[in-house]
Parts: sequence; C-alpha cells; structure tokens
Amino acid sequence: MIISIDDTDSREGMCTTYLCAILMDELKEYGTIRGSPILIRLNPTIPYKTRGNASTAFEITTSEPEKVMEHVISRVDELSELQSEMTNPGVVFIPEDRSEKVKEELGEFFLKAVREVLQIDDAKNLIANLDLPSRGWKNGRGLIGALAACGAMLNPGWDHTYEYLAYREKDTWGTKRQVDEESVKEADLATYPNTWDTVDIANNAVVCIPHAGDPVLFGVRGNGIEPVTITSRMIISEPVERYAIYKTDQGTDLHLIPVERIADIKDMHSYTIEATVDTRPETIRGGHTIFSVRDDEGDEMDCAAYEPTKNFRELVRKFLPGDRIVFSGSVKNNTLNIEKLNIISLVQEQESVNPTCSECGKRMKSAGKGQGYRCKKCGTKADLSELVEVKRGIETGMYEVPPCARRHLAKPLVRCQEKESEKNGKVFPSR
Repeated sequence: MIISIDDTDSREGMCTTYLCAILMDELKEYGTIRGSPILIRLNPTIPYKTRGNASTAFEITTSEPEKVMEHVISRVDELSELQSEMTNPGVVFIPEDRSEKVKEELGEFFLKAVREVLQIDDAKNLIANLDLPSRGWKNGRGLIGALAACGAMLNPGWDHTYEYLAYREKDTWGTKRQVDEESVKEADLATYPNTWDTVDIANNAVVCIPHAGDPVLFGVRGNGIEPVTITSRMIISEPVERYAIYKTDQGTDLHLIPVERIADIKDMHSYTIEATVDTRPETIRGGHTIFSVRDDEGDEMDCAAYEPTKNFRELVRKFLPGDRIVFSGSVKNNTLNIEKLNIISLVQEQESVNPTCSECGKRMKSAGKGQGYRCKKCGTKADLSELVEVKRGIETGMYEVPPCARRHLAKPLVRCQEKESEKNGKVFPSR
C-alpha cells in the first residue's frame, strides 16, 4: 500500500516530512516499510502553499490495511496545523492491487502538479474516478499534493536526488537551533560536489538550516544516500530526535517547461526560453535588477534578478541589448524570476578613444575643439577618434543564482557540469 500526505504544516510549525517520518516508525507495528520514502516539490509559484509546497509518500507491505488507514488518518488529524487558515491536509491510499490505469493517470497528474496550476476538484474528481481511499480536511487542497506523490511513487523514472532531514526534539521547537556552523562547513568540504546547497561560500552563509518554528534541524541534499549520510554525521548539533532520508525531485529542473515563444508563457508557471536582451538592466528600489527581452517574433517580457540573488545581479547588470541568452525561471506578474541562464552569444561593445600615433604608439591628445588630434612627441595628426572593443567582463556559458537564493526544484549546475559543458560550453557553478 502507498500512503501519501500533503499540507499538514503551516508557516508557524509542523512539517509534512516529519509527520511522514513518525508514521513510518509507528506503522512498523502493522507491516514492513519498503524502499525510500519520497519528498516531492510541486509548482513553486502556487500562492496558497504553506511553506515549500512539498508532499510525501511511502510504501508499506501489510496484511492489515484497514488498521493502517485508520492509524494514518488519526495521526494526521492529531498532528496537522488545522488551526491555520492555509493548512488543508490530504491523505491518499493506493492499495496493492492497483491497475495500470491508476499508474498511468497518477503519473500524468504528478507531472501536472509540478508544472501546472491544478484545482482541488481536479484531485477530487480523479480520486472518485479511480475509486481511491482518501481523506481531506477542510477544503481538501492537500489532496492535490498527495495524489501527485502517489504518481511519483508509481512512476519512478524521473530524475531524482536525496535529502537527509534531521529533526529536533519537541521541547526545542520554536527556539534557536544549536548547530556548529564550522562543523557544517567541514562536512560540506568533505562531500561536495556529491552534496550541495549546504554552505554558500561566496555569501558566507550556512543554508541547510531552516529558520521557521518547524521540527527540521537541518537538511543535506545530494546525489545519493551515502554522501548525504556522511555529511550529516559530521555535523555537530543539539540532540536529534529522529531522521529520514527522502528520494526527491529537488534539484532536477522538473518544473521547467521549454518554450520558444513569449506568447506561450503564462503566470504561475516555470520556463526555459531563448531570447535576446532588449534593454539595459536597471537596478530599482530594493536592489532588484530588471530588464526586458524579446523573442524571435518580436514579443517582449521582463526578466528579473531579485535582491536575494545577491552577487548574481553583478553578472546580470553587464548584459547589453543584443546578447543572446537562454533563461530559466518562474513567471509571476508577467516577469521571469531568473534561476539560471546560458549565455549563447554576446554583442561587441565599443567606445570612442583618442587615436594611436602611428610613429610611437602612444595616444594622441586633442588639438582643440574641431581640430582633430595631435601627438605631442611626433607631431603626427589625425582627424578622427578610434573605436576600440570594451572588455565586457563576462563570457559565454552557464550561470546560476547562489545557493542562498536557490529554489528547491532548480537543478544546481554542479549536478550536470560535465554533461552541460559538452553541450553548452563553460559552466560556472555558484559556490
């Protein structure tokens, strides 16, 4: 039986992954947990998400499915942040005797939940059509994520990574986390690049430790179970109540939809599109850097490197009209929030300078207004200035925002450095 859960947390507390970890321990009384649990990040632009828009699922072999379902529903009811207006839990159960139709339709639903904007009725109607045991609380929005997690569990072919999540003892929730940051930095050095987004070296920030009042102490992301485990065991911290290692779509770019035309772009979706820079980047109040791009049909849209992307904005501010770039990111209010980019070609920038003396090679001086130029040493004259190429300070290749600004689903360049360098030229992972 597959058990999936979503939307049990709030911005103030609880965590769906923690509730899942508790259930996996408690349900051992009724059967055997099979394989790794999964943590699925859904469409990151959804405005009514509780925090990170994640859902979870795991599989259990049991001869007592009714008792399992009863226990899960009871614990979700007890532990969810039901007092929060934004919290609307959902639980879905997939029996052992599932059909190919269930597998196929839930697989499609999973991908839609990561890329599209789904309604609660989309989930409720599919649950009814497939006759799946389920339970929704309040408006039942969590049924969307729960169904998506079922689809991910039934269709394991998607690109995946792993996250080791350590949880705090309950009496410490809401207090400052006690984690030795030097040990985190040493652990990061020991396993990078097989782990990533543990430390943001450029911005001198430990990024694997959350700040909300939820049960998570820290989370380490990586390519496999072994590297995330090694890193986590090197971290010195307050006592850990429990931990879980999730298979996840984090760091995969699964949310990105390739498009060729700006006309095909919609708000609350994420895209990859090749376009030409149309205006010089401008930094506005708040430190956000904004500029316009156009596609091959002449349609335009804004792109943004927001203040949280820190040093990434220094790269973006060097763009010039005519630069050809592939942009990846999420769209809100008709503006693409850049997550990474691939500079295909750069225009040549020139500036006018005094001409060079043909005799001595030194720069001439102005001979006066409207009188051209003259070399004081050689007496050589010239009527016109010279145009010389200005060094842009950037080069073609792939760039990304720093770890402190990375979204859960965005694929770090370090994951695909060798492969992408063969296809797209140089790769500049943010570290």
